[in-house]
Amino acid sequence: MRTGHVVSVLAIGALGFALASCATSAPPPKVAYQPPKAPVHAVGQDHSALIAGPFAKPQEVTAACLGCHSDASDQVMKTVHWTWTYKDPTTGQDLGKKNVINNFCISLPANEPRCTSCHIGYGYTDAQFDFTNANNVDCLVCHADPKVYKKFPAGAGLPVLGEAAKEFPAGSGVMFQPVDLLKAAQSVRLPDRGNCGSCHFNGGGGDAVKHGDLDTTLTNPPRTLDVHMGTDGANMTCVDCHGGSSHEIAGRIYTGEKRIGCVDCHTGVSAPHQGNPVLARHAQKIACQTCHIPAFARGQATKMTWDWSTAGQLDANGKPIMKKDAEGHVIYDGQKGSFTSAKDVIPTYRWWNGTTNYLTVKDKIDPSKVVNLAAAKGSRSDGLITPFKVFTGKQPYDSVNNTMVAPNLFPNNPSDNDAYWKTYDWQRAITSGMKTVGAPYSGQYAFVATEFSWVQNHMVAPKENALSCDDCHSAKGRLDFVALGYSADEAKKLQAPRK
Repeated sequence: MRTGHVVSVLAIGALGFALASCATSAPPPKVAYQPPKAPVHAVGQDHSALIAGPFAKPQEVTAACLGCHSDASDQVMKTVHWTWTYKDPTTGQDLGKKNVINNFCISLPANEPRCTSCHIGYGYTDAQFDFTNANNVDCLVCHADPKVYKKFPAGAGLPVLGEAAKEFPAGSGVMFQPVDLLKAAQSVRLPDRGNCGSCHFNGGGGDAVKHGDLDTTLTNPPRTLDVHMGTDGANMTCVDCHGGSSHEIAGRIYTGEKRIGCVDCHTGVSAPHQGNPVLARHAQKIACQTCHIPAFARGQATKMTWDWSTAGQLDANGKPIMKKDAEGHVIYDGQKGSFTSAKDVIPTYRWWNGTTNYLTVKDKIDPSKVVNLAAAKGSRSDGLITPFKVFTGKQPYDSVNNTMVAPNLFPNNPSDNDAYWKTYDWQRAITSGMKTVGAPYSGQYAFVATEFSWVQNHMVAPKENALSCDDCHSAKGRLDFVALGYSADEAKKLQAPRK
């Protein structure tokens, strides 16, 4: 880990709203709440004596933050974390959470109050959300102690306010307590794993659903799970790698975005495998993660398949049926369909040149084949062999227009009678969702097999647990060399034991 790199990251506070150099200034014109004049304070300083409150709503906390950090909201509102949109410079596609179709929660539009519980703002209930209102930036989600500040899972980015706790999901008995905004504001500091993980560990609607290499076991992991974040190892936090400037976070995988990689730190005198020409040669064609992440979901099981076509089974009281396996993993949910989960999963290996093609509701598909919603691009000539979690599913599509659809799953308000989780009627849900998206729908749907590829970057094993030669170069090795584009003769040679 480069010292200069870490210092620069800490200086900007990385993932979220950096507590950067602070000069007392008046709030921006849009800020109605007038905070008391704030003292100049240092990066990461204890704020318990700096913030007095009281606060009736979270937007007032933001106004207080802006009293010192006057440019923070303007910076945040220029980022993909805020806009959830991104223009791909290569394909011209409009990407980001607003536009991309996936095979877990399927689509953001028409489902905002649920999906936007992880937006870094307040009140993103529908497409009319004001992305220019500085008051709506949520400073607390990235900077407050997550033990005292949590967003409500169906609150459009807001925490539970008032005096009464709220239950979610309905009938689960899981209660979310009202947030003490003053206590949360006074707890602010540089982001830690809990802040980043509050969203990124729970992508796809729950812990360990989506990524494979990100889940709550990384909140306080041992070195054996992640050599970088292990509390008994390097004890790094997310912002030690995912640094940036002006609240723009590095590390996403959209084409043209600022990426980060192993060699950003492991260069120069610390370059890996110096003096070992065989391994150095391998590094020309193999991503570091391929050998150093021998398996993902090593802390707990991750979802591997999601079949929406089986959803809709209700009990005698009209409630969704739920079934679990012997380990307690949900294998069927009447709201969402069927699942499989797995732990200690050997990745799928593919060539990747850093480009991934994503699908939106505007793109034509071939339903006779598995639809690749996030296709990693690359070949022997321009890519590296890279490990992926390949999440497979079955979901609805327009069977006349041959496009993916964006169904309205979550009731957006009490009068929303089209949401699937209210009616369990796919036709109504798809019609409503596609109207919200503004895309054509033929009125006919079917289900199609899909897959979504997630590159594996976390849960890096200690070097003593990295792959050895025989893990790949043997008759039963994990690499399918023919599938990777090698001839049968080449594959036979590559599968021969190393001496």
